Amino acid sequence: MCAQYPNQWEYRSLKPPREETQKEASDPTTQLNELGKKGWEFVETIEYTGGGTKYLVLKRPLDPDTEPTDE
Repeated sequence: MCAQYPNQWEYRSLKPPREETQKEASDPTTQLNELGKKGWEFVETIEYTGGGTKYLVLKRPLDPDTEPTDE
């Protein structure tokens, strides 16, 4: 990370995969590990009102020489 931008982050969200019932999330470990290899770090969840996880939020240091991506 460039010292000029020590607190600049790129963010993305991931919908947890759903089981056949569409009510229960399946384990996202494989997806999270793949994103971790690309520098993404899990930081937070966004939940439905009344419970349940809607999105997982990830971040990684922003490289000032490149544009943010949607990988």
